[in-house]
Amino acid sequence: MSRKQKKEEHAAGQERWLVTYSDLITLLMIFFIVMYSMSQVDANKFKAVAQSLSVTFGGSTPAKMDIADSPSGPSMIDSGNAQQNSLITGAQAETPKKQQTNSTQTDAGQAGAKDVETMTIEGIKANLDQFAKENNIQTMLVSSIEERGLVVSIQDTLLFDSGSAEITPTARTILKKISTVLSASPNYIKIEGHTDNLPINTARFPSNWELSVLRATNVLQILVKEAGVNADRLSATGYGEYRPIADNSTFEGRNANRRVDLVILRTKYEMVEPGSNP
Repeated sequence: MSRKQKKEEHAAGQERWLVTYSDLITLLMIFFIVMYSMSQVDANKFKAVAQSLSVTFGGSTPAKMDIADSPSGPSMIDSGNAQQNSLITGAQAETPKKQQTNSTQTDAGQAGAKDVETMTIEGIKANLDQFAKENNIQTMLVSSIEERGLVVSIQDTLLFDSGSAEITPTARTILKKISTVLSASPNYIKIEGHTDNLPINTARFPSNWELSVLRATNVLQILVKEAGVNADRLSATGYGEYRPIADNSTFEGRNANRRVDLVILRTKYEMVEPGSNP
């Protein structure tokens, strides 16, 4: 009887590994069930499962987790460690594409606006050239397109008497007609006075600086008071003899340098003008 009892106890001891094995299999089954369910549940259910597992196995508060959507369902990235990478969400993944699309649309819009501005400048130039041709003043009213915009150079003999800053009656009529063409564009207009290098020293004009500034200012006054151009679009500058476009050693060169330039600035240069809003 004693021998039979010992055999039964020994057999029962050998079968205890089956209990451990069955527990392990059960845990594995639960694990795979949880993994499968994680690919189907929403973020809230996943967080609840993650917290439950963390508390059950670790006995502490679970680390913060980030949820990111993927084609097969939510994915988990443990962000408790600052050095671990985070998974980009689908919305985040689309953000660069959206930004690229918006950037492309912006570039296209800017290019379109630039084309329109170029066409406007070219149109103004064509009208001014036609006006100069009709009045036989092509050599005294010359327009050119530069990087900064459209430059309309008016020879001083078309506007002033020699050594004077007073605008002649004929010049007033010409400036009024020019202003009607300039009104086609809302861009800023810089009025620049220039002289040759022959010195002037009078009571009114101690140097070419004063002469060039006053000539530019008087042209500005005609455009504002008699031609109706908005004053906030205009500015006057005097360069004296220091911005020549020809050789001052010749009569022709000095004649070309004595001028007043009307510069219709391109839009991109308006940002550097005082008081402009970037």
